[in-house]
Amino acid sequence: METVLRGRKSTVRIAPDGPTVLIGKWTSRTVRRRTVDEPAASYVEVVRNAALAQVAAGADVVNVNVDVPDPDPLTVLPPLLETLQESVEVPLSLETHHAGVLAAALAVCPGKPLINAVNGTEACLNTLLPLAARYGAGVIGCCSDEEGIPADPYKRLEIAARIIARAKALGIPVEDVLINCLTQTVEGHSHAALVTLETIRLVRDELGCNMTLDIGDVSSELPNRGALYQAFLPVVIAEGVNAPIVDVARDRQTILALDVLLERDESATRYIKYYHYIRSGMRSLIDWELVG
Repeated sequence: METVLRGRKSTVRIAPDGPTVLIGKWTSRTVRRRTVDEPAASYVEVVRNAALAQVAAGADVVNVNVDVPDPDPLTVLPPLLETLQESVEVPLSLETHHAGVLAAALAVCPGKPLINAVNGTEACLNTLLPLAARYGAGVIGCCSDEEGIPADPYKRLEIAARIIARAKALGIPVEDVLINCLTQTVEGHSHAALVTLETIRLVRDELGCNMTLDIGDVSSELPNRGALYQAFLPVVIAEGVNAPIVDVARDRQTILALDVLLERDESATRYIKYYHYIRSGMRSLIDWELVG
């Protein structure tokens, strides 16, 4: 099963036996409210630089929170996405739960983006999925509903199956739906990581679809959280998450090493190329691609 996303100039393919695709995580320092006297262009420049940093670090897909924290988001959104189109060639993942904002974003977004995220609530299924069908976008389906994130992995599987069924009914093929099995913080739920891993196995075996997961959701308060992320990441990828949402600068080397071990990088080509890029001292992966 292959999910195909398209940016302005690049195409990304997500498949169980293919290389792990990195979705660059939107950083909290970027999401801020534009001040009353701040020009919209200044805010757009902040977002542009954040997106470029993700691509420079090696992101295959750039996640953009289009719920612009602005007094007039529908005014800022078009120039924001136009600027990103000019600056970023990779596919975009549009993060929002608001249909009006999503419709405005999809109308000016090039290629075939992802919609992040559609959950199992009727409100979401009835508003966001039709937009995905209308614009031919891919979808991240999150295993939560009106009651929140279930503690039972089988209930999460049911939600995933429901999202896929509703998508198919609208003409969205199953390969265009990535499932996010979700995770809660381990400090709030000691069994959270285990439930997520069991859900990933169930979705892999029962539905066979591609999957994503925001690794950072596993902890928000424990000290040295980076150690938890680094421990959790290899396990979820080995179980079937093949398009994780990550801090690309921090996690790319680990993911490339995992792909070698899991036979997803033939002859370790990508791993070796990245090694030489690191040793070259070049400022970004883009520079290395130009000469590699």
